[in-house]
Amino acid sequence: MAARSAAKRNAERRFQNPKLHFGFALIVAESVLVALIIAYVPYTKIDWDAYMSQVSGFLGGERDYENLKGDTGPLVYPAGFLYLYSAIQYVTGGQVFLAQILFGLLYILNLGITLFIYLKTDVVPWWALSLLSLSKRVHSIFVLRLFNDCLATTILHGALLLLLYQKWHLGLIIFSAAVSVKMNVLLYAPPLLLLMVKAMPIDGVISALAGAALVQILLGLPFILQHPVSYISRAFNLGRVFIHFWSVNFKFVPEELFVSKPFALSLLAAHLTLLIVFAHYRWCRHEGGLFAFLQSRIVQLKHRIVTLFSLSRKPLSSQNLTHKRLQPDHIVSTMFVGNFIGIICARSLHYQFYSWYFYSIPYLLWKTRFPTFVRLLLFLVVELCWNVYPSNEYSSVFLLSAHLAILGGLWTASPEYPYADLTSNKSSTSKKSR
Repeated sequence: MAARSAAKRNAERRFQNPKLHFGFALIVAESVLVALIIAYVPYTKIDWDAYMSQVSGFLGGERDYENLKGDTGPLVYPAGFLYLYSAIQYVTGGQVFLAQILFGLLYILNLGITLFIYLKTDVVPWWALSLLSLSKRVHSIFVLRLFNDCLATTILHGALLLLLYQKWHLGLIIFSAAVSVKMNVLLYAPPLLLLMVKAMPIDGVISALAGAALVQILLGLPFILQHPVSYISRAFNLGRVFIHFWSVNFKFVPEELFVSKPFALSLLAAHLTLLIVFAHYRWCRHEGGLFAFLQSRIVQLKHRIVTLFSLSRKPLSSQNLTHKRLQPDHIVSTMFVGNFIGIICARSLHYQFYSWYFYSIPYLLWKTRFPTFVRLLLFLVVELCWNVYPSNEYSSVFLLSAHLAILGGLWTASPEYPYADLTSNKSSTSKKSR
């Protein structure tokens, strides 16, 4: 009875949470706004016809990625993209208006998942949740452009939500499905791998990664069996050079430097360095740093192997067998910051790429120690830079400066304690003034 009463009280407290009511109101308001945008704002044709041409080739029996093309060029996305847009073509008949309605529903679904993630972490004050609906560019990306980035982002957020409930294997499968729509999701892979190693024994990590790999193999199987080289080289091309004109973040860099290999390698080096530094000093701070943490996992793995092949068959200690439950705040912070580092170091961000990280910006800003005015100012600067068309030297400099300011704020912020099972006398998050 006592447990039931406690559960009832917890449910009542959750229901009375002002963030929950505000989130529902935000979804209702956004539903109306999205409907008005679809009804009254002209659709902008960019990639939809190309998507439909590529899908039509696939449905017509073509399995060679060299021959799957549209008016914007060859197909460069993994097979999950083709399956999803084939379903969209079937439902809409290829009609833009019906597709806009479908993507409007997708926008609301993605917003709902994101709000739920924010509610689980309790980092952002209730009124700041409204920032998630204040992007003109993101509304355009979803319901006026119909980009596949929208699908990849929504599926990724679904995977992240599963991770908050410690559903690592299923979360990895959904994460892999997001990668199969667009490879930008791989920016989340390094922090995700670190979280998995924290939360699971090594054999669990291996089995989860195997499940994710199996998803890629099964989705790509029709193409791998017939034309493996063209599929892998086209769908997973990590060396593509984007057009300088469309770059939102590095427009101030001269074009000859922008397309050069030294520039690409420098950004890659910066990306890896920032990931290692944040992992060592921030994400693994409570474990003694990245290298001490990895060493402890190697020791546990050796112990596990020795015990497995030992004649005495002594059981492993409970410390080695325990699956550690991670704090939701630590999961979201690590994932969002890891992706944000990748965004900063990306050679080219096109306008649709804003959806890759927009939904993490309020969270990241409130993880910093900045005053609220500075947080709102940085949010506004980022949004304005993404709405300058075409981008120019000044807008890209301001955007990069805002990104670096946010990253600096994240570096100086107090790291959250990672584990939920040892927080009886520890603070799970750093409380900030709202």
